[in-house]
Amino acid sequence: MKEPAPGRSAYRLFRPITTRWSDNDAYGHINNVRYYAFFDTAVNGWLVEQGFLDIHAGEAINLVVETRCRYFAPLAFPAPLEAGLAVSRLGTSSVTYEIGVFGEGAGTAAAAGSFTHVHVGRDDRRPQPLPAGMRAALGELVRPG
Repeated sequence: MKEPAPGRSAYRLFRPITTRWSDNDAYGHINNVRYYAFFDTAVNGWLVEQGFLDIHAGEAINLVVETRCRYFAPLAFPAPLEAGLAVSRLGTSSVTYEIGVFGEGAGTAAAAGSFTHVHVGRDDRRPQPLPAGMRAALGELVRPG
């Protein structure tokens, strides 16, 4: 049985997503591969804004090791969107994010997915424990329930 689309209460914070003309495909809706870019942008934008990711000079980076997405309803440019963020698993060196993509103001997600980051050294790509401040902030995003 197909799971229902998650509602807004499944997420701890929301970030705006601006769609572009090139997001639409030949079928007139946002192409499925664009949702993965929305997920990446929402999570990494939050990490950069919080000071947990320096994409140019930081000693550690986060690598995506798993991802998935389920689609519930079509969206299309020029609709403004919102990405709901939550954390479903917080490990020693990894975190699994849950992301829902909503039409602006919609009560249920048009698409929902997850991806897992592993926190690694920029040069050696070996897992490192999540820093205490980052772990605390991620703890605030742990999915309700």
